[in-house]
Formats: sequence, structure tokens, C-alpha cells
Amino acid sequence: MRTDSADGEFRSVFRTHFGAINRYCLRRLPMGDVNDVVADVFVVAWRKIDRIPPEGEVLPWLYGIARNEIRNRHRAARRARALRSKLAGQADPAEPGPEPVVIRNAELRHVMSALESLSPDDQEVLLLRAHEELGYSELGIALGCSSEAARKRLTRAIARLRRAGGYVEPGEQARVRATKGGDQ
Repeated sequence: MRTDSADGEFRSVFRTHFGAINRYCLRRLPMGDVNDVVADVFVVAWRKIDRIPPEGEVLPWLYGIARNEIRNRHRAARRARALRSKLAGQADPAEPGPEPVVIRNAELRHVMSALESLSPDDQEVLLLRAHEELGYSELGIALGCSSEAARKRLTRAIARLRRAGGYVEPGEQARVRATKGGDQ
């Protein structure tokens, strides 16, 4: 049985963090799925009301729940497509890409292309840092790992993003030339 204090705590969490969770989902899902997933996030939070972390950790905790709900939505969509394909006796159609985003800056298009070439886990840690502006401890909560592990994951994801985008640190250029047998 829920107490009035739990009800009040949940209302406060919902009022304070609804906007951030809604924006998080908007960046990761088609518009038609956003409201359902946001609702699912807060249903899970309500069910776990007795396990809500301290105030500074609530938003990263909700991001972790949202991340799992988004993964569930993607899995369900893949299963539904596979079932429709199987029932229709046709090959599975290509998975649609994200809705097009108008990017005016060529450099930003280049970075976005490099980001898209990374694994979903690398993309997630980079986007949590960039869009949600999470620190290492908050990243750790959202990703379900320690703050040190989150720092390492972010550092490695940044390095992979740099390589994918063709950005090489000055010291790294010298090492690349040395391994290729000097300047050519």
C-alpha cells in the first residue's frame, strides 16, 4: 500500500523530471512512440518508489530506466517486423533510419556521420554526456556501472569518435607516420 509521502515524492519526481525524460525520448524514438515510453518510464519509477535514489541521482536513474524502455521498444518493433515479414512470406524490410535532420554545417554532418558509425553503447554514453550533461557519477548511475567505469567508457567512446571522424591528435600523427616507415 502506497503512503501519502510516497505519492508526494512521486509527484515531485514527475513534475521535476518529466521534461528531461520527454526530451531524452524525443531524441531517440519516432514521435509516435515517445508518449508511451515516457509513460512507461514513470510507471516503472512508481513501482520502484521505495528505491528512488537521493535527489542528485534521480534524473540519471530515470535516464537508465528510459534507456531500458527504449531498448524494449526497439526489440518489440524488430520482433513485430520479423513476424509481419514471416506472415507475408517476404524478406525482412530494411530497418528505417532516423527521421532526417537538416544539418546546415558540413562539419556537423561529418561528426554526425562519425557518431552513427559507432556502436549503440558508444553513442549512448556520448549522447548522455553531450545532451543530458551528465557527470561521471551520473553517467555511472544511468549506465548501471561505477563512475570510474563510466569515465573509461566515455574516454574510449570519444577516442573511437575521433578515429571514425578522421580526427587525429598531433602526437598520434607522428606515431602513425613512424609506423608507416616515415614521411612519404
